Amino acid sequence: MVRDEWPERGELVICTVRELENFGAFVTLEEYGDKEGLIHIAQVSSGWVKHLRDHVREGQKIVCKVLYVDARRGHIDLSLKAVKDGQKRQRIKEWKNEKKAKKWLNLALVAPPSKLRMSKEELEAIEITLLDAYGSLYDVFEDVVRVGKKAVLELGINEEQADAIHEVALANVKLPSVQINGYVELKCPLPDGVEIIKEALMKAEEVIKTKPAGTTNGTSVECFYIGAPRYKIRVKAPNYKEAESVLSDAANTAIEEIKGNAGSGKFYRNLS
Repeated sequence: MVRDEWPERGELVICTVRELENFGAFVTLEEYGDKEGLIHIAQVSSGWVKHLRDHVREGQKIVCKVLYVDARRGHIDLSLKAVKDGQKRQRIKEWKNEKKAKKWLNLALVAPPSKLRMSKEELEAIEITLLDAYGSLYDVFEDVVRVGKKAVLELGINEEQADAIHEVALANVKLPSVQINGYVELKCPLPDGVEIIKEALMKAEEVIKTKPAGTTNGTSVECFYIGAPRYKIRVKAPNYKEAESVLSDAANTAIEEIKGNAGSGKFYRNLS
């Protein structure tokens, strides 16, 4: 679905260079119904522009900043030089992700092998519902992978449609992840102390099973021997906040298991 509204001042937009003139470049805005915008030659580069083609070319995809919008006259002024490299990379990534998510939604609800074969109008209605709730179709698919189909069921999407979206999401979305390490020092004086420590570490690895269903997708815990009495706990999770929480729970689980068997334990976030 292409947006019919107009961009806002200061917004970063994806454009395709359509035509070059002596005074600047005419572009079309990809996400706004191919509305036309103008990049004045003074807004192409921070340095002197001798030849416009040294900076942009017809058919090129670029990221521009919206300087001025006159919807009544159908006029949009844009700047290329006002966009930093980091902003450009991030905006292009978001645009590509959104294009992929749109294809996924079509695959789930319309295109073969989907059993639903919804009409274009029905697809657009669901797309509007999802965009109103999330602002991004890609965020919808990430959330479905993270918490399950309830993410879209709560928006009024029916069970069959939610199942189809969930299936496509699991097949295509890989959640971003972070990895952190922590360390535990575990001692147990009992004759079977080695086995007790092994059991404690196994329980630490299984700590995510105690979390509510759907809240730990993309999260894992692994324990490694690094030299008695110290052991490493490695946690992978979608974000640092969740990773730190799971690491703390895993370490506490192992330590409490050891303490319950006449042993002792300590947690170290880092080893000196």
